[in-house]
Amino acid sequence: MRAVTCRVYGTPDTLVVEDVEPPTPGRGQVVVTVKACGVNFPDTLIIRGLYQFKPPPPFSPGSEVAGIVKKVGEGVETVKPGDRVIAFGAFGGFAEEMVAEAGALVPVPAAMGFETAASVVMTYGTDLHALKDRAQLRPGETLLVLGAAGGIGLAAVELGRVMGARVIAAASSDEKLAICRQHGADAVINYSNEDLKARIHALTGGQGVDVVVDPVGGAHSEAALRGMAWNGRFLVIGFTAGDIPRIPLNLPLLKGCSIVGVFWGSFAARDPRHNQQNLRELLSWFEAGKLKSRISARYPLERAADALNDLLHRKVMGKAVLVV
Repeated sequence: MRAVTCRVYGTPDTLVVEDVEPPTPGRGQVVVTVKACGVNFPDTLIIRGLYQFKPPPPFSPGSEVAGIVKKVGEGVETVKPGDRVIAFGAFGGFAEEMVAEAGALVPVPAAMGFETAASVVMTYGTDLHALKDRAQLRPGETLLVLGAAGGIGLAAVELGRVMGARVIAAASSDEKLAICRQHGADAVINYSNEDLKARIHALTGGQGVDVVVDPVGGAHSEAALRGMAWNGRFLVIGFTAGDIPRIPLNLPLLKGCSIVGVFWGSFAARDPRHNQQNLRELLSWFEAGKLKSRISARYPLERAADALNDLLHRKVMGKAVLVV
């Protein structure tokens, strides 16, 4: 089978597409014929050996796929060959076939295409865990989303709307903010030419925002924290800007607010039953038309490096997907 292989840690341009031996399922595992695979920021880190875990090369990046069950291993009774599924794992998705644990599979709704199915788990799954489980977002609260046109950001905008919050989207261009409005943002901030803290103050009548989703890090995190309401919750999701902020700890004291870490992958591994409940809730919202993933671009396996580079250079608005 064909696979995108990381033979040495490096940039996307060091990846190669080659023929490799097809995988065999172990006990409790399945082999999925991949139809589409989501492209996510952790993929850009894992190939450089910079993620929380470091698989030894050679390996294929890619953690969320949608496809059809091809083979099942010993002891698997929950799925069978021919079933349409969403599968996720640490890596292995940038390939024609992927091995996944049977317990980590989610059925694909009949009306959902594979490309959409491959864009649900990492972004919407992370954000629902963040907003529901970690922040306990309530209807009527104000939600600020940084990097709001990216995969995590746009999913948070949509989920905030579905959960009854007033959503303020912050991004770096008017083009990106127009997309955020299309996906439900009530107000927008262009932090490339506007003062983030001042605009938060103006848009909230001086009250501040109740919840911040921050998948970006960098220079805007502290300004957003300074714009929080009393008892606010600042959700730390990632650092796509590259810089990990150093936050003055007097700010959460003065605001009476919380800085809350969100590590969806660890949550999913530690509490798979709760994660499955969240994913089923997400898929029901997709079926009801309340959520609609924006596929920014589609790439064949041979252009996996282009997909990762576009993600790194902030060209992706919504989600990038490899189509196999």
